[in-house]
Amino acid sequence: MDKSNPPTLFVIGNQQGVKDWKDYAIDLTDTAIAKELNTDAYNLYDESGKLVSIGYCYECYGIIANPDLIEQAGHTMDEIKNFDGLKAVAEDIHARAAELGFDAFSSSDMDDSSSWRFTGHLANLEYFYEERDAGGWTECPSSLTGKYMENYKNLYDLIINNSLTAPTDLATGGHDAENEFKTGAAAFFVNGSWEYAAVSETVKNATMIPYYCGVEGEEKAGLNCGTENCWAVNSKVSEADQQATIDFMVWLVSDPDASAAMVEQLGIMPYKNAVESTNGFLNDAAKYTADGCYVMDWATNYQPNVDEYRAALVSALNAYNADQSDANWDLVKTAFVDGWATQYAAANAA
Repeated sequence: MDKSNPPTLFVIGNQQGVKDWKDYAIDLTDTAIAKELNTDAYNLYDESGKLVSIGYCYECYGIIANPDLIEQAGHTMDEIKNFDGLKAVAEDIHARAAELGFDAFSSSDMDDSSSWRFTGHLANLEYFYEERDAGGWTECPSSLTGKYMENYKNLYDLIINNSLTAPTDLATGGHDAENEFKTGAAAFFVNGSWEYAAVSETVKNATMIPYYCGVEGEEKAGLNCGTENCWAVNSKVSEADQQATIDFMVWLVSDPDASAAMVEQLGIMPYKNAVESTNGFLNDAAKYTADGCYVMDWATNYQPNVDEYRAALVSALNAYNADQSDANWDLVKTAFVDGWATQYAAANAA
């Protein structure tokens, strides 16, 4: 950026990047590329409201479902529009697992290969709703209120107690949740869009549903979607170069051949004239957005001292999995909420 002929297009992917690089970025608010967007969910703004950078692709996570198994159990996907619907279907499948030949959820191991699904991704539902109440986070908050811990507990309990593997057997891992879902041993699998290629080999109509957890109005929830892949245009270059860059960006997201090449590499682009993704889970995310559902953005990216924070949460969840007492759930809440403040203080010590 310090060269005499600097790049005109670059990436500002998160709020820290906005703080560091906002002066090097033009305001994209009224530009032609911004008018191509089909959502504002992946855009980054500075404190003045300037549109600093815009997302050009994203990933999503939620609950992967096998509609065929759900129908075999006498249910339909239309029944699952909120937590009560998900709970009714999952508990019925689990209660009849021996009869059906499959269970509700695949295993929820707490070893390093799997625990991130619950201490990172699933935790996002609590963070997201706190963030939404606060009007959005632009930096890591110093503390959490824990207001939505019961909602986290609702979904976590449903997953671990209606699964192929008993909660008491989750600590050491060793279960292949992906393969359990692919082979039809489980109807639900907690994971993300990166699993589409693997699971669609055998579950052709696999779909992804939101983290329904009992929050009021969650019938309008979408998937957990996020990115750090966001374009910015250099404010230090000539207006002619800025315009040429924007023209190029518009071509990338709207030309059929160009956008097809981009989508093939990136999965999906949040632009109204881009070609459709070949990733069914990303198309599910786009459909939720098109239907007016809110995107659950990746507030989990703000976790302070992430490794230490998640390690403490794994420890507390393992204690709870072994004995689902109120006292052990208090340990989870402490690790989740007080642990955030502790790790924030450690990460921001002078």
